[in-house]
Amino acid sequence: MKTSGKKMNMSDAVREYVKDGDHIVFGGFVTSRKPMAVAHEIIRQRKKNLILESSGGSMDGDLLIGAGCVEILLESYMANSGYTPVCRRFKKAVQENEILYDDYTLDVQPMQYHAAALGLPYIPVKNMLGSDLVYKQGISEEEYRRNPKLPNKKYIIQDNPFNPGKGDQYLLLPAAVLDVAVIHVQYASADGTCRIEGLKAVDVDIAMGATHCIVSCEQIVSPDFLERDPWNNDLPKLVPDAIVEAPYGAHPFQCANFYDYDGMFLREYDKISADDEAFARFLDEYIYGTKDHSEYLNKFSAAHLASLRVKQGFGYVPDLKRK
Repeated sequence: MKTSGKKMNMSDAVREYVKDGDHIVFGGFVTSRKPMAVAHEIIRQRKKNLILESSGGSMDGDLLIGAGCVEILLESYMANSGYTPVCRRFKKAVQENEILYDDYTLDVQPMQYHAAALGLPYIPVKNMLGSDLVYKQGISEEEYRRNPKLPNKKYIIQDNPFNPGKGDQYLLLPAAVLDVAVIHVQYASADGTCRIEGLKAVDVDIAMGATHCIVSCEQIVSPDFLERDPWNNDLPKLVPDAIVEAPYGAHPFQCANFYDYDGMFLREYDKISADDEAFARFLDEYIYGTKDHSEYLNKFSAAHLASLRVKQGFGYVPDLKRK
């Protein structure tokens, strides 16, 4: 249940807004400001048959795929950069045909999200023309037509209607039709206003383009705090459906002006995710074996978490062990 304005606890937010079979998109970018705490809760609640996408995925999608929550993946990149060049559960699932997967580029998917935010049905691009991203589809047209959550085609190639017959072709890509957007921000008020510091990635567009939006944040602040510098705010209160306070909610990834990467954890995950049994034990210990995000954080000492806090004036931890 909602407790104050749009403020909710994590369990209730996921239960209310994430349904089996939903088309869900995660914000952040690769190892920056990923909504990991929400991903953990989706796994705890054993959601299934999700259509998952982002523009620069990492451990968030890898965990969801490995836990069996994902049926279809639409993605351009999935890696824990610097630690795992290609996420291992994702790679295994694609190689063994455990999920349906189609590939895009890192510059095309943000355009699809921007089209969704603008309420457009499709967007013309040049970027993928002439590449195997067009000519070797991962999902068949039959599957696109079968699934009501997907467009009936991945793309249409068409001449420029203002200059037809001149060889000026465009790839028409459908705008993403998203049930739920999940993002992690630094500050939010209980009424829904949000502020993102540092890299914003695709978060504003997916929040605007999705039917529902769950926002986890490092800190819930008063509306007055955000209204003092309104030009620094990114989402108005009418966009999010749920605001969840989750300190270290992007762990083990960085959150600008709050904490840096947890290199030791990411290095261990690289080894664990390569082995089926070790990965199952990891899920049992860190996700199924914890009732909420607070219990997950209790797996780490206070000193360890404190060591990840950024140094003021630097924005990162100068002496952090990253390998």
